[in-house]
Amino acid sequence: MKNFFVENINHIKNLSKSEFESLYEFTQMLNTASGEESLIEEAMDIVINVINAERGLFVKYDDKTDSFSIITARKISNESITDLNEFSSGILQKVLKEKKPLLYHDVMSDPNLSQFQSVQIHRIKSVIGVPIIRDDKVWGIIIADSQLDRREFTDENLLFLNFFSNLISLALDRIIKLQELEKENKILFNKLQSTEQIPDMIGNSLVMRNLSQLIYKVAQTDATVLITGESGTGKEIAARAIHQLSKRKNKPYLAQFCGSIPDNLLESELFGYKKGAFTGANSDKQGLLEAANEGTFFLDEIADISQALQAKLLRVLENKEIIRLGDVKVKKVDVRILAATNKDLQQLVKEGTFREDLFYRLNVFPIKMPPLRERREDIPLLASHFVKKISGKEISLDSSAIKKLESYYWPGNIRQLINVIQRAIILCDTNKIFADHIILEDEQSLENFNGTLEEFEILLLKKRLEQFNGNRTLTAKSLDVSVRWIQLKLKELGIQ
Repeated sequence: MKNFFVENINHIKNLSKSEFESLYEFTQMLNTASGEESLIEEAMDIVINVINAERGLFVKYDDKTDSFSIITARKISNESITDLNEFSSGILQKVLKEKKPLLYHDVMSDPNLSQFQSVQIHRIKSVIGVPIIRDDKVWGIIIADSQLDRREFTDENLLFLNFFSNLISLALDRIIKLQELEKENKILFNKLQSTEQIPDMIGNSLVMRNLSQLIYKVAQTDATVLITGESGTGKEIAARAIHQLSKRKNKPYLAQFCGSIPDNLLESELFGYKKGAFTGANSDKQGLLEAANEGTFFLDEIADISQALQAKLLRVLENKEIIRLGDVKVKKVDVRILAATNKDLQQLVKEGTFREDLFYRLNVFPIKMPPLRERREDIPLLASHFVKKISGKEISLDSSAIKKLESYYWPGNIRQLINVIQRAIILCDTNKIFADHIILEDEQSLENFNGTLEEFEILLLKKRLEQFNGNRTLTAKSLDVSVRWIQLKLKELGIQ
């Protein structure tokens, strides 16, 4: 950059006042620019105004696919252009190949350029093109053209655009590095949030072994997964396990809780926004879906999002596209969606509060997290794990404590178990936790029970057995049923 100015110092003196003013205006813009697209759109306005072109184009070049994509293009009448075929691909290729500014006053008379079909169709006479170089590669190209023999397309204009492109290169380098740092920061922060105080997936029960097999199988695919289950059953643990076992494991894993968040705030977090989209939007912001590109994105409590947001999420699932708030440009994202809820989505569909098409898009591969009461044989293992993790000491659980834990209903599931263990550790003065240390909020009554009739029956049976120290005859008598019924029910539940 320094050598460029030294070599062209004499030519700089030939720049017009308007060109100097435009360069000054642009350098001020560089200090506040936070998004590459906003920067380029404003830069295109400057180019068109300075050289008085009829049309202007700014394209980004992808060397992997050897293709161009429009970032911004418009006519001097402020009319936008969305079709890249409106411009000469041959001229773009020429600038790309030579990697230097090019100026043609009479394109129609140049045998090397007049052969291009787009030049003939649009009767282009004058064209000026400048490459945007980043890391010694062409990052993008500015093209301005006219159907008239524009005197404004001069060598001084070419020098101006060369200065201009170098400034854009410096700005883009700063913006892209800043965006990469912001993305990395979001990923690290989200990982911290998603792992803090969350236990590992633990359990040797049949239901947990079956669950592990399902997670392993679906992890090998890119299928959308809907994880259902009661609160506290470990739905996010399952989501993270799917990501860690997938081919995307070295890519970002981001999560967003959707419950009790204002709709506009949630939308801006998911999709990002463009500068000026609303009051306080002082710069472009990348959304979490965009930050999770090539990785996995987990939507927790998906049932709580509004129908307007459901429609936008459906577009992500169907077309892998997002649009930032306040923007009109579509961005492609390659992100795997995992979702979770503790509500009955099918019932919400019937009630008309959840879109049926979105439900089927999410429910490609359903996984149900079992409540703790359906995996009671895992309770001793889980309890011992949490005792060691929370206390950091060798504290054991007495058989009376384990028995009390196993006989409880656990409406709050694993989350509630963690709280009970933490409370027991505080109450325990020795290296062993006894039944007296296990304090359960509703152990004295069934008033807070909100399960099904069958679950109530099981809970009542277990409490009566505990009350009579496992005596089946006394338990049957208190419940006014036969001992045979007690035996069959215990066999059905797999309880010795």
